[in-house]
Amino acid sequence: MNCISVEQLNNAAGSPESFIAEGEERYSAQIREAADKIYELRAERPIVLISGPSGSGKTTSASRVAKLLESRGCKAHTISMDNYFLPMHMNESARDKDGKIDFESPQRLDIELFKDHLEKLFNCVEIEIPTFDFAMQERHEGMSLKRGKGDIVILEGIHALNPLLTGECDAFTIGVYVSVRTRIQNGEELLHPSKIRLMRRLMRDKLFRGRSLDETFEFFKSVERGEDLYIMPYKHRADFDIDTFIEYEAPVYRDILLPDLEKAHDYYDYAAYADIEKFLRLLEPVDRKYVPEYSLIREFIG
Repeated sequence: MNCISVEQLNNAAGSPESFIAEGEERYSAQIREAADKIYELRAERPIVLISGPSGSGKTTSASRVAKLLESRGCKAHTISMDNYFLPMHMNESARDKDGKIDFESPQRLDIELFKDHLEKLFNCVEIEIPTFDFAMQERHEGMSLKRGKGDIVILEGIHALNPLLTGECDAFTIGVYVSVRTRIQNGEELLHPSKIRLMRRLMRDKLFRGRSLDETFEFFKSVERGEDLYIMPYKHRADFDIDTFIEYEAPVYRDILLPDLEKAHDYYDYAAYADIEKFLRLLEPVDRKYVPEYSLIREFIG
C-alpha cells in the first residue's frame, strides 16, 4: 500500500515548481515503461486495452502512451469505448431487477460489434467506428479506420478488460489498468484513493458540467457500485498497473473545492465524504497556475 503523509505534502508545497516536477516525473516514468513494452510487443500484440474506474485518468494516459509511440515512428490510433454505447432504446439487457437501467453495466455497449472490431483491427481489416451522442443518447455514423501493419490501436474505457466485451483476445492485446493507488496519511487516518478520484470528479463537474456537489456525490455512489461489479474483478488481467496519483493534486484542489464543501454540509450523506474536507484543510495550497498544460490534472481542472 502506497502512502504519503500530509507533512510530506506540506513540506514539498513550499517549493511548488520542484514539487510539481517530481510528481509529473513519477507518473511519466510509469507511462514510459508501459509505452516501451507496448512498442517492443507491437508486432504480435498491437491492440492496447486501457481500463480504470471513473476519474482515474484513462484519457490522458492513453494520449500520453500514443504520443510516446508516435515519437518512435509507430503510428498510434486511440479509440474511446464510449463510441460503442447503444442507443437508449436498446438498453433492455442493462436493466436491473427493478427494471431500471444500470448505467454502469457493460451490457450498455454493443458487445458483438466491439468484439468484431477487435478482431478486424488485429487483422488490419477496415472498420466503421460509430460516435455516441450522450445528450441525445443516440449513436451516429463515425469514422473509418484501418490499422496499418505496424500500427498500434489503443482502446480506452472502463470495461476494456472485461472478457464479456473483449472475448478471447489475450494473444494479441496488452492490458493496462490505471487508477489512483496512493493514500494520503495523517497519523493513523488514511484518505482512500477513491476519494482522490472523487475530488477529480467534483472538480470537473463543478467547473465544466454544471453539477452541484450533491449531484456528484449521488452519482458517485452508482459509479462505485459499478466499479465493484464490473471493473475491479478484471484488473488482474492487466499487464501493467499505473498509479495515476499526482502528489501535488490535492493541494491544487484545496482552495477550489473547500468553499463548495462548506456549503454541502446539508447533504444527507455528507458524513461519508467529510474526510475529503478534513484532509484538504490540513494541506498547504498550491496555485493551479503552476500546473503544466500537459498534466493529467488538466483533464479535471481544464
